[in-house]
Amino acid sequence: MAAWVRRRQGVDILPVVLQRRRLYIVPARAGVALGVLLFLMLLAGLNYANSLALFFTFLLIAFCLVAMQQCHRNLQGLTVQALHAPAVFARRPGVARLLLGNPGPLARLSILGRVDGQAEAQVDLAAGAQATLELPVTAAARGIVRIARVRLSTRHPFGIFHAWTWVHTSEALLVYPVPEGPLPMPLSYSPQPGQHAQRGAGVDEWAGLRPFRDGDSPRQVDWKAYAREAPLLVKEYHAFGTELHRFDYTQVRLADTEARLSQLARWVVDADARGERYGLELPGISIPPDSGPEQRHRCLAALARFGFGDAEAAS
Repeated sequence: MAAWVRRRQGVDILPVVLQRRRLYIVPARAGVALGVLLFLMLLAGLNYANSLALFFTFLLIAFCLVAMQQCHRNLQGLTVQALHAPAVFARRPGVARLLLGNPGPLARLSILGRVDGQAEAQVDLAAGAQATLELPVTAAARGIVRIARVRLSTRHPFGIFHAWTWVHTSEALLVYPVPEGPLPMPLSYSPQPGQHAQRGAGVDEWAGLRPFRDGDSPRQVDWKAYAREAPLLVKEYHAFGTELHRFDYTQVRLADTEARLSQLARWVVDADARGERYGLELPGISIPPDSGPEQRHRCLAALARFGFGDAEAAS
């Protein structure tokens, strides 16, 4: 059925409006049990010619029909506006952010969503409002996790019917290597002849505090400020003088490929936290020295894609 639905709908280009033809609805388990109960009530009412029992049975059947229409309406007309999956480190929970819009005059309650095979998340949308549905995505190992389809469903109201639809996407979650390793950061180097590398105590300048980012070392967290109920902040330093690093895959003395990539990721995260300039050398990929969030993502993305046939260092 999933393959038939994909052939019928194709890949969706967001934004997408959930029209009637792409919605599916069936009785939930509670609805099936209620249907059996109503059938037994109908048989009993006919057998004993009890008008009150028959009236009550048909009243409940009408109630079920209204509930079915309301369950279907809860999804119909919703707009799926955007899907974004920010990069995450391996072994940490990833998330795909699905932006939903409700252009109608009525609220849409208990909208459930999940990436295929993952856990569900729930959101309510007020009339004429937008909401972000954060869908959990498992990121057990580095690489690229394809988000081929997202399931949106609802059992509102009463939980006796289950309506759902599929949104087929081409989005992907980039999973960085785990930033860990036993080796110290290599000495800084100077690309100019006659200049010597500088490394040692007293070469860093205090730059201030910044918000905690995924992958930051706990040793750099300002725990005293956190104890005073401040947000989780990280101490940031800027390198003094011409501090420059080149992280070379071939010079990492570890036997396992994943261990090498994790070690390089550790150096990238540490160098970024210190505000230093650094470059990355991988087989077939060379990233020139730079600093800042874009350089951090560029290097970590290259490490995440290494060995998967993607030569691009950044997206």
